Amino acid sequence: MPNPPAGVGIVSASSIRAMSEQQLISCSNCGATNRVPLNRLQTGRVPVCGRCKSPLAVPPKPVEITDTNFADQVERSPLPVLVDMWAPWCGPCRMVTPVVEELAAELSGRLRVAKLNVDQNPVTAARFRIESIPALLLFKGGREVDRIVGAQPKSEILRHIERLIA
Repeated sequence: MPNPPAGVGIVSASSIRAMSEQQLISCSNCGATNRVPLNRLQTGRVPVCGRCKSPLAVPPKPVEITDTNFADQVERSPLPVLVDMWAPWCGPCRMVTPVVEELAAELSGRLRVAKLNVDQNPVTAARFRIESIPALLLFKGGREVDRIVGAQPKSEILRHIERLIA
């Protein structure tokens, strides 16, 4: 069998498995996205940023987003994003909050989870025509690809997410 051209490598099953066993973590100091092996996180070792060497915080909770940082946090995310559109006065939103927080911890590294308060961020809420809350918007490649409106059980939310990250 001839050798592949220079610069072209052969991808093995073990390297694909290793890539899927990594978590992407953004550095809160310099903003760089870092690939961290899951086994390093599971052993309790604290990862550091490859660029600035600051310790990386593993985000177990959803990221708070605003009209100002929506593009950076959602539309330019290398990961698919689940955005919880909510308001503090909304009872069903408060029912969905624990589920969204669980998903953020369980799917960390595979899915970014964010929350946007529609009362404090009316520009983004209007842009996506949010008329009912809670509304869970799923983004991939910077575009909305799915939407779940109303309080739904975790299993239903996961069904939508699995289609996105499969």
